[in-house]
Amino acid sequence: MSDAPADRLRRHATDRLKARFVGRDEVVDLIAIAAVAGEHLFLFGPPGTAKSLLVREFAGAVRCRYFEYLLTRFSEPTELFGPVDIARLREGVVATVTTGMLPEAEFAFLDELFNANSAILNNLLTVLNERVYRRGAETHRLPLISAFAASNRLPEDDALQALFDRFLLRFKVDVLPRPQLPALLAAGWAIERNAKPAGTGDDDEAVTAADLRAMAQRAKEVDVTGVLGTYAEAVEKVRDLGVALTDRRAVKVLKLIAASAVMCGRAVANASDLWVLRYVWDRTEQIGPLGSLVSGLIDRAGAAPDPHPRARPPEVVDADALAGELADAERSLADRPRLVDLARLRERVQAAADRAAWVTDAASRRHLLTRAGDILEQLG
Repeated sequence: MSDAPADRLRRHATDRLKARFVGRDEVVDLIAIAAVAGEHLFLFGPPGTAKSLLVREFAGAVRCRYFEYLLTRFSEPTELFGPVDIARLREGVVATVTTGMLPEAEFAFLDELFNANSAILNNLLTVLNERVYRRGAETHRLPLISAFAASNRLPEDDALQALFDRFLLRFKVDVLPRPQLPALLAAGWAIERNAKPAGTGDDDEAVTAADLRAMAQRAKEVDVTGVLGTYAEAVEKVRDLGVALTDRRAVKVLKLIAASAVMCGRAVANASDLWVLRYVWDRTEQIGPLGSLVSGLIDRAGAAPDPHPRARPPEVVDADALAGELADAERSLADRPRLVDLARLRERVQAAADRAAWVTDAASRRHLLTRAGDILEQLG
């Protein structure tokens, strides 16, 4: 299988975005996997973490038609799908003017997704699942490759949960840690000085929407039989963690596994492609245990040819070292630190909690997370 499209996607999109956005390599790879698989990605995190900018620049780098909108509870369907064509309406025909709107987009980004009201919700469910928009007697078949959405909260009611379910991939975008701040400021200033999106220019080899669809077709031809046994085991273990991985979603994840193989230039999936399972969580407390589970499955399967770079496990986390860091934090808290020091102490404890989520031993992980949570509660 020729790997030229995957090479071009890396060279003209993902590599450039990684160089441009400090500390965002993981989410860039997920955007690419979503695009190749034709699936949707949800980004969870606070404002100001470059979520929309990353998606916008990726869409520009691969030269896709792009639509972006910030949803509020007052948003109307016409703001996403287009207004009624008044001229046609005078003729007795209900038609929608879709120029520049979501029905014509190949990539779409919906900010504050869970502000969607019922008038928009039902339309979005059909758009995301079937790539179809209906208004009255008219039906629009959409060219949508992937939709991306963001919110700083997770769904709480069943209606929004149904919308969340349409996003097969989920990723938590955090504010970058303090050590990366100098590099972030330098890269951010470079972006401010030169707003030209990554991958634009006179580049005849840039990836197009047609290339992404061709890669999606190749993904359908990938041989996944060699990983089905390991994957079936993984699905059961993921469900044991409390993740709502339904049969429908479990089948769809195979598209992500196949897309990972395509990105590596392979026609056969292997155990390294199971890395995508790290991003099927429902709640943030599942992220660490899910990552540890997937890393263990990949490690147990042994070395695989041409593994996807994301198959590598995160840093090895030393539980004893983390316990020492938390003990130091408790001592610092007992010394009644100044207000400015409290903010730094909270940052240290939160970083320790984030790393504790990757401790493989379940009892140690629970103990460290409980201890970190107690300290954070004391910090307010």
